[in-house]
Amino acid sequence: MTSTNLRRKMRHVEHYDLIIIGSGSGNAIPEYLADRRVAIIERGVFGGTCLNVGCIPSKMFVLPADLALEAQHGERLGLSTTFDGADWAGIRDRVFGRIDPIAAGGEEYRATGSENVDLIRGTARFVGERTVEVDGRQLTAEQILIAAGARPWAPAIPGLADVGYHTSDTVMRLDTLPRRLGILGGGFIATEMGHVFSSLGSEVTLFSRSGLLGNHDPEIAQRFTDVFARRVAHRPFEVPTKVTKTATGIELHSDNGNVEVDELLVATGRTPNIDLLNLDAAGVAVADGIIAVDDQMATSAPGIWAIGDIANHHQLKHLANREAATAFWNMAHPEAPKELDAEVLPHAVFSNPQIGSVGHTVDTATAASLDFVVGRRDYGGTAYGWALEDTDSFAKVLIERGTERIIGAHIIGPQAATLVQLLAQAMQFGQNARELAHDVYYIHPALTEVVENALLEGLEQL
Repeated sequence: MTSTNLRRKMRHVEHYDLIIIGSGSGNAIPEYLADRRVAIIERGVFGGTCLNVGCIPSKMFVLPADLALEAQHGERLGLSTTFDGADWAGIRDRVFGRIDPIAAGGEEYRATGSENVDLIRGTARFVGERTVEVDGRQLTAEQILIAAGARPWAPAIPGLADVGYHTSDTVMRLDTLPRRLGILGGGFIATEMGHVFSSLGSEVTLFSRSGLLGNHDPEIAQRFTDVFARRVAHRPFEVPTKVTKTATGIELHSDNGNVEVDELLVATGRTPNIDLLNLDAAGVAVADGIIAVDDQMATSAPGIWAIGDIANHHQLKHLANREAATAFWNMAHPEAPKELDAEVLPHAVFSNPQIGSVGHTVDTATAASLDFVVGRRDYGGTAYGWALEDTDSFAKVLIERGTERIIGAHIIGPQAATLVQLLAQAMQFGQNARELAHDVYYIHPALTEVVENALLEGLEQL
């Protein structure tokens, strides 16, 4: 290459202080980086999974579904209530009438009103050390944050690709509530959407390859399955052998009998967008299907960091936000780096019944050879549980012998995601079971007493 051609080529390379690939948690640029020249590259909808197609809209659908389900069972409280149907379009438009303007406003701000930040539309692909290409446009930076997220994954079932199925990216924007909905999957997306559609009036048939919520505490997963199967046709440990389009819907073929549905949701997991990035060109290592990062969120390539669904298996927004804060700090403060502490990481399933969990399950604690006891309390054993007429819900706490440390907690029932936060906070700050049970006042007769009583029951076994 002649020197003239080399100079011409170099003029087409744009240089930034920081390139961010993905506009979800990576968009949360802190004030101390305000003087940096930043490029945000986004291939899809601005704002990421959580805002647009994940945790926020799905939970906005869950609330009316919860109310609809309650209306169908008012008799247990002496009420003559009925559920007379859902205005699906109205619910959908309420949800996205709020979310879409937020996403559009964020994009407009980054595109035109964000000083020192350029928004670039397209798919980023590494072509060298700290160098990416977007639709033929080359960019380099001193630092790069990979926050490219994940996308829905579908199994290789014959005929599936030909029937026009939905994923979590599209199912919440359906024009009408389907009379019959099929769901493939047994995780949190499948169970949350199964709750939404079944409670609002759809006949739901759910196929799960390995049961429901298999990564949860076994007793919690079994209780959830028992309750959920009362209103959803659950086909456990079963995968359709093929899927075909019919004149009246979609047929799911199975050795245990075929099922015809009007719409099909495939909720079999999400795969990190690693394959789109050409990471080898940048020297970024991948391990166990995700980008390998250390506790500072640094990858194997100097100056390149990674966060979120592309760098962890948890796929939790609150974790991605903390990872982003850690990575941004370490970019700006190499002399005083921070490490991510994700040992105590609570999570929830916003189905019905709701689940809140943190720490070890009975299985993982046993596998780790921990010596522990389990404290358990039914909601129905507390005063507020009487008010709820609850016969299904419970809380369990795992307490280590000797130290009395809380090493895990799992709650199924109303407000579970809120109740488990009490235990997560205690675990994070080193408050043991005896201190949490005896040194804290629990409002009577609030539902928090189920946590108190589970702790006390566990302590009695020590």
